[in-house]
Order: sequence, then structure tokens, then C-alpha cells
Amino acid sequence: MLIRDLLKNQVTISAEVHQTVLEVARLMAEHHIGAVPVLEGGQMVGIFSERDLMNRVVVGGKDPARTPVGQVMTDDPLTVTPDDPLETCMTLMKRHGFRHLPVCVGRDLKGVVSLRDILLHDLDEKDDEVRMMRAYLHSTPDAG
Repeated sequence: MLIRDLLKNQVTISAEVHQTVLEVARLMAEHHIGAVPVLEGGQMVGIFSERDLMNRVVVGGKDPARTPVGQVMTDDPLTVTPDDPLETCMTLMKRHGFRHLPVCVGRDLKGVVSLRDILLHDLDEKDDEVRMMRAYLHSTPDAG
């Protein structure tokens, strides 16, 4: 399976480098997401995550209402492409401890894959397998 298959029907939420941390945190809370790609001039330049919020803003004693997200984001994050296999995404997440990976073609943002997306997809696949097995088991011919 390719990453592009997970991006179907996904609405990508992003922020601009000049937005305040408070604005971006509210956006994240409103959309129930843990990380937001950060754009400058339409190109992805970073990602801002809950981890950045804790480590760089809260612990750093910065004022979220005055701090531009561009100052506390993770610069130039690792990305995957829509044509990469899902296994590549999972390997990178595991190796680096990420829960979110931006999906880009060059610096053009195409979406974000989260660990949650992958886990929900795997659960859906398992549900389908269980349904097929049950249908198979119940389709035995009558002994009549």
C-alpha cells in the first residue's frame, strides 16, 4: 500500500510561520491533531508538534500569544512522498520516534500521515479480514 492511499479524503491543516503559537495551538485543539506543517510562501519549512509546544514554548518560558510558530517549530522535518510505501513511513516513525510525517513532493505539502492513521487503517484491514473469514465459514453448503 502507498502513502497516497491514506491521504484520500484527508483535509490537511497547516499553519504559517508568522502565526502565533497560541493561534496554532488553538487550531490543533479544534481539529484534534497533534502536529501541524508550517508553511512559508506556500512551501513547507517546518512542523510544529505537541512536543515542540511542551519543550520549546512551555519549558522555554515563551509567551504563546507573542511567539511566532516559526521560531519554535522543528525546521526542515523528515518527509515522505505520496508514492512511498506505507512500510517506509512506519519504519521512519519507529526509527526516529515520530508520530507525524509530512507528505510532500519537493516542498509542496500533500498531507500528513500520523501513527493514528496507520493504526486505524490496520484495524480496518483486520476487520475486513475477520468479516471475510466469517462469511467463508458461514457459507458451507447445506447437508440437505
